[in-house]
Amino acid sequence: MDRRRLERLTGAAAEQVTALGTGHAWSLWRVRLADGRQVFVKAADDRPGLFAAEATGLRWLAEGAGHAAPVPEVIAVDDHMLVLPWLPAEPPSPQAAERFGRELAALHAGGADSFGAPWQGFIARLPLDNTPADRWPRWYAERRIAPYLRLAARHLDRAEVGLVERVMAEIETLAGPEEPPARIHGDLWSGNVLWSGGRAWLIDPAAHGGHRETDLAMLALFGAPYLDRILDAYREVHPLAEGWRARVPLHQLHPLLVHVALFGPSYRGAAVEAARAALRASR
Repeated sequence: MDRRRLERLTGAAAEQVTALGTGHAWSLWRVRLADGRQVFVKAADDRPGLFAAEATGLRWLAEGAGHAAPVPEVIAVDDHMLVLPWLPAEPPSPQAAERFGRELAALHAGGADSFGAPWQGFIARLPLDNTPADRWPRWYAERRIAPYLRLAARHLDRAEVGLVERVMAEIETLAGPEEPPARIHGDLWSGNVLWSGGRAWLIDPAAHGGHRETDLAMLALFGAPYLDRILDAYREVHPLAEGWRARVPLHQLHPLLVHVALFGPSYRGAAVEAARAALRASR
């Protein structure tokens, strides 16, 4: 990590620097600054636009929920570094899960001008096309499924590629009732929920105007703690459209294709089964 860069960005000397490992193409750090602040730092040598997109997404999510936003403040950002407050992790609790469900519902209700966003996005280290659109089904097929099917196709056979292509062809039927654009995190698996201070914080977003069922499906994908409590509290504030449970695989198809593209065939079976389940739901 470039300590001089960090000190220029924060205006304070770095007194104690602790390496936390790496993630995708960046390194992670905990730093105590001379002015008493403790910060979390992501650093990378050559990832233009990546940290700016994350910072823009965090700020945009915070704007949508006001003072109640479960989103950390962006302290500083440039092309090589993102600086956030240090949030000490703690075990989740049922009470924190219920609070999270209510706050996530309020965040989604903040809405967006369109599906997509006026900035170029990223999911992990992969570019994410946020070109705006007025309707979700074709936008999801063209901006979220198709690009990652192309990247994942080398790990799929022809029949499996055809299965995902059927999902795209039938997307208008599979998508369920139309909904206005929600202000969503966009990559809300359990690892991007940080439990601290009696609540859940949203980190590492791929934020955009999207379908709110996408965030809920992502929470289910790898098993968020107290998921039933989160969902029950969410639905008390912002009820979901009929059939939402059957559409979970449709919303999970995009992140699973991303995982196939990033990590190879170990996620192939899950992606193919999500496509099959999405198609079954329409019958």
